[in-house]
Amino acid sequence: MDEHIVEAMGRSKVTIKDGKVIKVENPKVEYCPLFHKHRGIERLDKESIRKNMEFRIADFGMCSKNREVKMKDFLSFGISETISTLLNQNIIDSAIMVCEGCGTVIVETGEMAQGIGGRVSGLSKTSPIPEVVKKVGEKNVLDPETALIDQIEGIKLAKSQGNKNIAVTIANPDDGEAIRKLENYYKKNNEDINIYIFSVHNTGIEREGCEKLFEYCDVITACASKDIRDIGDKTSIKKVGESIPIYAATDKGKYFLELRLNDIGGMKPKKNPKSPKPLI
Repeated sequence: MDEHIVEAMGRSKVTIKDGKVIKVENPKVEYCPLFHKHRGIERLDKESIRKNMEFRIADFGMCSKNREVKMKDFLSFGISETISTLLNQNIIDSAIMVCEGCGTVIVETGEMAQGIGGRVSGLSKTSPIPEVVKKVGEKNVLDPETALIDQIEGIKLAKSQGNKNIAVTIANPDDGEAIRKLENYYKKNNEDINIYIFSVHNTGIEREGCEKLFEYCDVITACASKDIRDIGDKTSIKKVGESIPIYAATDKGKYFLELRLNDIGGMKPKKNPKSPKPLI
């Protein structure tokens, strides 16, 4: 029996077993402009979240052997979209991401970055699904036997395969600090490696954690975080988007966001952009 736990849609904790949604907890956020725009969901509650999870399972095989792992652009601007551009333009060699049925994975194409990262976020636990491991490629899965989620070990695996410019998504501020220590260790040993950190799934992170993200990461998405917006508006060197801003905390992060903007021909202004409610 495979089991997957996703913190999704307003940070509701959702448990899926053998392709069935078995538990949905109340979300911390009641309104998300992205789900309103793309799925017509005006209020996040247990029922609307359950229906969306069931839709994802039926539509692209989320948390099942039918999982599709490749996709064209979904949002005009987001973390997976930006990483997709970097892969397509050979700015980076690979990205360390997380996929249901696999855990931590090495992604080497823009379509797979979109298919994995653009469809599911906030995966906190997963079990191996051999069919999905095969689609991603066993050599690109950190631990096919356990579907371990460990972004730091994912970086080490990517480096062992010869990757030198590596993006990584993190959902834990402490990982950012640990990754910079690892990068510094490599550089002190004259290793030719660059690691670029993209922070995702930030709703509900405490202020101290948000400050860590801006200290160690290149790109940070605001999600429904009040503190990310507060810190980002004051300290970031570039901001893209209004409803759910994405911030660059480094020159490289700024460059990455600008590459994505150029890729899509710039951002279209929104009339009366809405934010998630409540911001937490």
